[in-house]
Amino acid sequence: MINIRDHKSEGNIKDAPLLTKKILYAAIICAILFIFKETVCAELTKKDIEELRIIVREEVRSEVNHIDKRLDDINKRIDDTNRRIDDLKDLLYVILAGMFALIGFVLWDRRTALAPAIRKNKELEDKEEKIERALREIAAKDNNVADALRRVGLL
Repeated sequence: MINIRDHKSEGNIKDAPLLTKKILYAAIICAILFIFKETVCAELTKKDIEELRIIVREEVRSEVNHIDKRLDDINKRIDDTNRRIDDLKDLLYVILAGMFALIGFVLWDRRTALAPAIRKNKELEDKEEKIERALREIAAKDNNVADALRRVGLL
C-alpha cells in the first residue's frame, strides 16, 4: 500500500499518483458538461436548419460561379491557342506555296535560258555534218586531202 505521508509535500496535486490526477480531470470535465448541458446539447429548430440550408446554398452558388468564371477563362485561353495554331497553319501553307512557286520558276528559267544554247548547238552540229560531207567529196577527187583526213580520223 502506498503511504501518502512519504511524500514531501502533503496535499499537493502535483505529487498525487497519476491515477488520481486522471480521476480528478475526468470529474472536472463531467462537472463542466453537466453545467453547460443545455448549451452543448441544444437542439436545432426548423428555422435554424432552414437558415443553414440557405447559407450553404449561397456558398455553393458562389463557388459554382467562381468555378464557371475560371472555366470560361480557360476556354478563352484554349480558343486563343487554337486561333494561333490556325494562323501558324496558314503561314505554313503560304511558305509551301512560295517554295513550289520558286521551284517552278527555277525550272522555267532553266528551260528558257538553255533553249537558245540548245538551238545554237543543233545548228553547229548541222554545219559540221555538211562540212564533213563536203570534205569527203573533195577527198574522193584529191589524194592530198584524203591523206590529211585519214590522219585526223575523219576517213
